[in-house]
Amino acid sequence: MEKIPVIAVFDIGKTNKKLLLFSETYDVMQETSLHFDEISDEDGFPCEDLRALTGWMIQNYLELLKSDRYLLKAVNFSAYGASFVYLDKEGQVMLPLYNYLKPYPHSLLEAFYKKWGGEDTLARQTASPALGSLNSGLQVYRLKAENPALFEKIKTALHFPQYLSYTLCGVTCTDITSIGCHTQLWNFETGRYHKWVGEEGLESKFAALTPADELAGFSREGIPVGPGLHDSSAALIPYLASFTVPFVLLSTGTWCITLNPFNDQPLTETELKNDCLCYLTYKGRPVKASRLFAGNEHEQQVKRLADHFGKEIQAYKKVKAVRRLMDKFRPPFDQLKTAKPDNLRPDSGFSSRNLADFSGYEEAYHRLIADLVARQVESSWLVIKESPVKQLFVDGGFSRNRIYMEYLAEAFPELEVSGAEVAQASSLGAAMALHQHWNNQPLPGNLVRLQKIG
Repeated sequence: MEKIPVIAVFDIGKTNKKLLLFSETYDVMQETSLHFDEISDEDGFPCEDLRALTGWMIQNYLELLKSDRYLLKAVNFSAYGASFVYLDKEGQVMLPLYNYLKPYPHSLLEAFYKKWGGEDTLARQTASPALGSLNSGLQVYRLKAENPALFEKIKTALHFPQYLSYTLCGVTCTDITSIGCHTQLWNFETGRYHKWVGEEGLESKFAALTPADELAGFSREGIPVGPGLHDSSAALIPYLASFTVPFVLLSTGTWCITLNPFNDQPLTETELKNDCLCYLTYKGRPVKASRLFAGNEHEQQVKRLADHFGKEIQAYKKVKAVRRLMDKFRPPFDQLKTAKPDNLRPDSGFSSRNLADFSGYEEAYHRLIADLVARQVESSWLVIKESPVKQLFVDGGFSRNRIYMEYLAEAFPELEVSGAEVAQASSLGAAMALHQHWNNQPLPGNLVRLQKIG
C-alpha cells in the first residue's frame, strides 16, 4: 500500500496540545489531542511542563517516521504567544516557561515606562496596550532587572513557537508573527525592534529573523521543519489565501477577537485604551484587532441562568431564535456605531440584570445574547470603521448561535455576514505556510466553508 504524503502540525494551546496530519489537499487525516497538567515555577505560579510536552512531541514525531500509512514530508508548529523559552550556551533550557498570566511587579512596570517614554507612547509605537506579563518582551526585561547575573547566562531567548521548532531541527530562529503578538518589542512605525530592546541588551538574546513561509532547518532524519507561527496569525492564513475581497474575521471563543487585515491605520489612543492592538501576518503586514472577553462572559452567565431557572448548563444550545424576543431586545446598533468610544465597559452588563424580570430561560437568554452582541458591535466597530471591508466572517462557537448571528447581520447591513468553518484554522495555516516546501499540488479553493446570514 502506497503511503499518504502528509505534513504534521503540532498545535500547542494553553489547555490542549494537538498533533494534526494534513494531506496534500489539506484534509485532516489524523488528529491527536492531549492535556498536560501544569507544574510550578520557582515562585509557585503555574507554568507549562516543557519536559513532558517536548517528550510527547518527539515521541509522536518518531512514531510518524515509522508509520506504515503516512509519508512524513514536513513538520510545522502553531502555538500561543507571549511566552519565552531561555537557552544557555549549550542550547539547554535553563528556566521555566513563565506563564503570561503571572502578575507583573507594579513598581518595575512604572520604572520601565518612565524610562522609555511613557505607557501611552510605547503602546502606540508597539501597537499593543500595556498588558503586564502578556507583553512578553517585558518578561525578558523583568528577568534582566531582577536577576542580571542569570540574564547574562542566557544565550538565546526563543518565542514559544520557535522553541518547538528548535526541539526538532536544532536551529534557533525568530518569526515575525511571534514578535508582533502584543510583545511591546516591535516598533510598528519603523518596522524593526523598538529602540528600548537594543539599548536594554535584549536584542542580542534574540535569534535571527526567519520568514514564516521558509524553513527553519531539517531534522536529523532530513525532514523539513518550519519555524512555527503564533496561532492567531496562523489562523488568518486560510482566509487570506481564499478571499481577495477585503474582509474582517471575528474569531469567537473565550476571547472574541476581531481581526482586520485591511485596516492599516495607526492605532489611536482611544483604540488602545479599549483593548485594540496589532498582530502581524506571516508576510509581516499589520492586522488591526480588537479583543473582548465575551466567550468567558457567556460561559459564566449561562451557568447563572441554569442555576436560576433550574436548567442544564448546556440548555442554551436548544434555544431557537424567536423573532418576537429578538425584536423586543434589539440593541440600538446605529447609536452603538456612532457613539464616541471613550468609556466602553469591559463586559456587556448582563451580570447586573435581575433574572426575576424575565418570564423564563428563553427570554433571559435572548437578552444575554442581545447584550453580548451590543458590546461586540462596539468592539468590532473600532477596527472596522473607515476600512474597505465588504465581508464579515465569524468563526468559533458564536458562529453556530443563530440569535447571535442574526443580530450581527442586522448590526452590519453594509457587510455580507457569514458563519465560517475552517477545520483547525491555526493548524491549517501553519501547514499552508510551508506549502512550497512539501506540496506540489495547487492550493485547494474550498478551504473555508461559508454560511451566509440573511
